[in-house]
Amino acid sequence: MSRPRIVIVGAGFAGYRTARTLSRLTRHQADITLLNPTDYFLYLPLLPQVAAGILEPRRVSVSLSGTLPRVRLVLGEADGIDLDARTVHYADPEGGGGTLSYDRLVLAAGSVNKLLPIPGVAEHAHGFRGLPEALYLRDHVTRQVELAAAGGDRAECAARCTFVVVGAGYTGTEVAAHGQMYTDAQVRKHPMRTGMRPRWMLLDVAERVLPEMDERLSRTADRVLRQRGVDVRMGTSVKEATHDGVLLTDGTTVDTRTLVWCVGVRPDPLVESLGLPMERGRLLVDPHLQVPGRPELFACGDVAAVPDLYQPGQYTPMTAQHAWRHGKVCAQNVAASLGIGGERRAYRHRDMGFVVDLGGAKAAANPLGVPMSGPAAGAVTRGYHLAAMPGNRVRVAADWLLDAVLPRQAVQLGLVRSWSVPLESASPEVARVPGRPDGEPLGTPGGGGPTGPSRRSEAGAAKDRSGGESAKGQPGGEPAKAEPGGEPAKNQPGGEPAKNQPGGEPAKNQPGGEPAKNQPDGEPAKNQPDGEPAKNQPGGERAAKARPRGEPAKAAGTRPAAQAPGKPRKASRPSTAPKPSAVAEQAERARRAQSSRAPGATRSGSPGTPAPSRSAGPPADPGPEPPANQPPPGPDIAPGPVKRTDGRAAEGDS
Repeated sequence: MSRPRIVIVGAGFAGYRTARTLSRLTRHQADITLLNPTDYFLYLPLLPQVAAGILEPRRVSVSLSGTLPRVRLVLGEADGIDLDARTVHYADPEGGGGTLSYDRLVLAAGSVNKLLPIPGVAEHAHGFRGLPEALYLRDHVTRQVELAAAGGDRAECAARCTFVVVGAGYTGTEVAAHGQMYTDAQVRKHPMRTGMRPRWMLLDVAERVLPEMDERLSRTADRVLRQRGVDVRMGTSVKEATHDGVLLTDGTTVDTRTLVWCVGVRPDPLVESLGLPMERGRLLVDPHLQVPGRPELFACGDVAAVPDLYQPGQYTPMTAQHAWRHGKVCAQNVAASLGIGGERRAYRHRDMGFVVDLGGAKAAANPLGVPMSGPAAGAVTRGYHLAAMPGNRVRVAADWLLDAVLPRQAVQLGLVRSWSVPLESASPEVARVPGRPDGEPLGTPGGGGPTGPSRRSEAGAAKDRSGGESAKGQPGGEPAKAEPGGEPAKNQPGGEPAKNQPGGEPAKNQPGGEPAKNQPDGEPAKNQPDGEPAKNQPGGERAAKARPRGEPAKAAGTRPAAQAPGKPRKASRPSTAPKPSAVAEQAERARRAQSSRAPGATRSGSPGTPAPSRSAGPPADPGPEPPANQPPPGPDIAPGPVKRTDGRAAEGDS
């Protein structure tokens, strides 16, 4: 009997915990497949420290294949689910796709940036939900400070050194706190000519910082931010965003080049295509994290509306703390439904407190409801993160120690560009690459999921033009290789000439056929200086020397292609005519070279046109005499000097 198949969509806090717990519970009694766009689990609470240069990106990313034994990892993004056929369709990072069959399905796709209908925000703001966005923000802030330090215009300097963060929740507060420390350290080493210092602004329509947390944490965070110089404006948000600044709801205009959007998150749009009962974009589940009426379907994390048994009528909030514990309960219930584990259990969990890292030794925390601040809160905060991380604990602790004794490296690597991390993205954990279409959001016509419109996915799009091939089937067909960043041409310094490009081989089955060899950048003809003569030429095997770039060879018995001005047409020769040997051909070429020296010689096909003066240089080697029994070749082109493409002067065929 085959083993049951379990498919988990998403490897965030809920999906990762589900896969790890199921791996321990099933012990080879089930096939577990984890579908995720990346091969790592991202520990989001430490992402602001990546943007501030404290931690390296790999410190907060935990390998899935290295920490999940007995779990099959499939790289891809789910873009359609067929509940009746029990299949999940996905698109992989290389543009392909596949289908996974399941007996139990766990939806843990997580969340994406929350957008508001504010003009200009989608075009000029950037979110903070994945590693690409953190790396972009780090490079962007570093670049703005360096440009401001080198410039002399005070207004331009002020705009570049103003950083606006919208959203005073958990993420926005930490980004502003760490960002102010990071830019102050840069200016301390390289003061600006105008004497200004970086200015960070934190905006929110709420009445206080960290509105969803305990009021004592809010007061601590607000005090630390203001002491560092952060401009905290509560009850204020962005009314309009432009390339040069933002217009606030209080009528103030702020010149800035940086707008960080940390307003909040919304459930992944994938669950909207299922047609199941929803609660504010989240899939309704029972206390056992099972979808009513679908015993094979489970959901946890940010995409699931899990009833809060301690507060009847409400649902657990979309926090990492709840998502992590959802995963454990979900795995136990999935195993129990297959008869592998024990009894089912309902999800019950009270908030154990929160910790907010404010940079340096400052933090705000209330473990078990006890409010703390200062260095003690900082120690508790970092200890909690080390205990909660599923890996890389020693490396993270080492980076913290080095940051305490060594200065940070404020450099911009330029690995992630602005257009690579759009705010409106269904996959903030994956950076967009050149040549890929923007895709379509879930719910728009034209989607391709089995159950309806597909989630916007960039998998199936073209490869990066700056690092590989572009997609076939784009306007104009497949682009030529040997473009900048592509595969170099052969026989060039590094490869094969591009087809249909000047100097290369035209497409086959096109008028003119294949081009003759010995073209510029092509393969030289033999038995000529350095090469083989082009076959199927009139008069036997004769090299097409000095042919214009891209002119194809003329096959016997076919209509010749159009020739460049000044170039004669060669008479076609029956394909049954005997071909002279190579030695006879060289002798005939030498005879024509000698006769071309006579004054007034003209080219065939251009009567009355004097032959151009030949270049100085030694005559072609006549080669050995032909055998007596070899018939002489018939002339088809009048002799005359030609200009070689390799820079040397010689006479020969035109």
